[in-house]
Amino acid sequence: MTLNKPTPRGAVLAGATMYARILVPLEHSYVDQAILAHVRPLARLCGASLVVMHVADGWAARHLKSLSLAESEELRADREYLESVCATLAGEGYAAEALLGAGDPAAEIVAAADREHCDLIAMATHGHGFLADMVYGSVAEAVRHRSRVPVLLVRGERRAEPRG
Repeated sequence: MTLNKPTPRGAVLAGATMYARILVPLEHSYVDQAILAHVRPLARLCGASLVVMHVADGWAARHLKSLSLAESEELRADREYLESVCATLAGEGYAAEALLGAGDPAAEIVAAADREHCDLIAMATHGHGFLADMVYGSVAEAVRHRSRVPVLLVRGERRAEPRG
């Protein structure tokens, strides 16, 4: 395969444009660094812009619109986190924007990919394993099954739990 010169709309591989706009759902947790480390060189290679997103899914976030609630402390903290990540990415030369969703994470991520015209979803997983995912569910699995665009899954590094 020959990689042609990157264009403003994305890298050109064998005559076809690769990724121009990448949706990067973040959890506001340690796994975020795993996906950000993978997506940076991909975005640079493709000349893609990044849409970093977090979906708040607490009670207040899930009922924000239906009950006309004011923005909660959870949402304010999530917004500040996203803005900080975007500022860091922009400082590194990436075109990045923040998107804060509320409600069901998988549904919000898939809807955002369509609405924001993203051609790739890149997200981290915890790597619980089959049984834990069956019990707890997996946002990554739900996104993978519902998405119309490719989904890149990167396993986040597990942190050692402190012994008490």
